[in-house]
Amino acid sequence: MTVESPAGLAALDLLRPICLALPEVNERRSHMTPTFFVRDKKVLCHLWEDHHGDGELGIWCPAPPGVQADVVEREPDRFYVPKYVGHRGWIGMRLNIDPDWDEVAAVIDDAYRVAAPKTLVKILDQR
Repeated sequence: MTVESPAGLAALDLLRPICLALPEVNERRSHMTPTFFVRDKKVLCHLWEDHHGDGELGIWCPAPPGVQADVVEREPDRFYVPKYVGHRGWIGMRLNIDPDWDEVAAVIDDAYRVAAPKTLVKILDQR
């Protein structure tokens, strides 16, 4: 389940600066995959490659209420309900279909606003 392919490593290289630019975000492995945390506690996003043989390269992250159903219905080729955390409203976003990295950054921004405490969201908004 680790990220090892050239496509996975390239995605990580693009994802890392997006995540680490946010206040008090750090990276470490969790469940054998690169994971970004807010204050080393709350998950901002996981980068998964072929999770349990699903063939996907994508991120899993929390989403604001109602977003999961909306994006999965509108764009099922790009968004999906991830295993294990989908029931909590998280979204999966495929990165193996030529993603728009500005959109990835917007999804990460939304996830940060869900995962981070209000004090950190305020810092983000003041930038």
